[in-house]
Amino acid sequence: MGDFNLALVIVAIVVCVMVCIFNVYLLVNYQHPDDKNQAYFPKFVVVVGLSVAAISILMLPADVANRQACTHAIYNGACNYTLPMKDLWLAIYILDAVLVFFVIPFAMFYYEGDQDKTVGKRIKSALIWVVVSAVVCGLVLGILYGLIGKVDFTVEHLSSPTTNFPGSWSFSSSQPCIGGTHQCSAYSASASAETTWTMQTTFPEYVVALATIVGSVLFAIFGGVGIACLPLGLIFSFIRRPKAVITRSQYIKEATELGKKARELKKAADALHQEERSGSKGRKWRKNVKAVEKELLLLEQDVQALEEMYPQGEKAETAWALTVLGYLAKLVLGILGLIVSVAWVAHIVIYLLIDPPLSPFLNDVFIKLDDIWGLLGTVAFAFFCFYLLVAVIAGAMMLGLRLVFITIHPMKWGATLMNSFLFNVGLILLCSISVIQFCATAFAYYAQATAAQEIFGHTLQSLRGIKYNVFQIAFVVLAGLTFVYYLAFGWRRKKPTGRFQLSS
Repeated sequence: MGDFNLALVIVAIVVCVMVCIFNVYLLVNYQHPDDKNQAYFPKFVVVVGLSVAAISILMLPADVANRQACTHAIYNGACNYTLPMKDLWLAIYILDAVLVFFVIPFAMFYYEGDQDKTVGKRIKSALIWVVVSAVVCGLVLGILYGLIGKVDFTVEHLSSPTTNFPGSWSFSSSQPCIGGTHQCSAYSASASAETTWTMQTTFPEYVVALATIVGSVLFAIFGGVGIACLPLGLIFSFIRRPKAVITRSQYIKEATELGKKARELKKAADALHQEERSGSKGRKWRKNVKAVEKELLLLEQDVQALEEMYPQGEKAETAWALTVLGYLAKLVLGILGLIVSVAWVAHIVIYLLIDPPLSPFLNDVFIKLDDIWGLLGTVAFAFFCFYLLVAVIAGAMMLGLRLVFITIHPMKWGATLMNSFLFNVGLILLCSISVIQFCATAFAYYAQATAAQEIFGHTLQSLRGIKYNVFQIAFVVLAGLTFVYYLAFGWRRKKPTGRFQLSS
């Protein structure tokens, strides 16, 4: 038993170190050349935020493994030597909330501040924005907690009288209680025995619950869309792939057309820059900025596709071969992702939406994998949780390209600015809370008797005014609509408009 706990501690430390190293690698390779050797504080926040998000997801399977460390204990108190998961969960949640609501906004305001100002003035400006936001959030939290910060538990009202100790007992299925007329058996109790027990929740629990609700709204929207568009986007990317290398004349014609579109976008960007200098930064200006950003991203995708269709240089044949292999890899990953997405949606319907559940489904799969090898089910469990988080990012990107009111922050290899990094890290952190809660609910049978189940148990599920199954239904509905959308329009490539016009 002690050896197992020691091994779990060693694995946890090694995984945390590997996660941090991997996040530094991502930052170094994704950062924009303009951010090299500067913006050190936002970079530190990005690495810490990504590490907290990844570790928080990995803590759920670690919680399951920690529970298994004392499943077959042969002496009392064996579980006292396992990891203190509840304390670790609370620490991660506090750090997550501080990063999302205070540190990341401060880093974004500081990074996007006027570069002509001194460092002190930029820090002061960022602090003002963060303090104002914190005061508003504190007032909203206080009012909500005072008005509806309660939990309503549905319980069975059971009772039984007292009597003198008899010489013999005569209980049966029809006579489970002393006295005969009382309801003391929950199994046979009538519907009239059901009642509601109301109590005031603690403020920290209420803050965690509201953060989970905010994350659940984003998770239901972005995750529902992403669970379908993540695999289907890869599959239809293969379908839309370049089928053959084009001729030089075709390349010149396409490049000329893209050059015209680039000049139109440059004129539009210059006009927006002039408006910014004159102080005309209203709603119309922000709408035009978002439109230019999306057109620019589509133009960059067309340029990349053109380079793929006409590889140049001494290694042109090698480049074309790598392009073909890349699209084949996308097809394979898309098919595997589609299997995982279908399994997720089926599990939500079978285990969560239908009451009582038709089957434990994936819970049974993880348990059987654990029977094959101790941590195989835990690894599969972690994979399914991480897949949801990746689906959230894919959904945010897809909706950002198609909806004007959603700001797009693309992650591009070697060309990602720190504000885009910080935005995506904040989104990941906020949604990771809901992903953990969602996985703890969806895999309640597999993750039973864990610290996560204790935290995400009846308190959050019974919060007054909130029904968590609404998010589950929205998730499934959006996944279905996205699937239909891709079947109808996914084979078509969205191109930039021929002549870009700013809205007046």
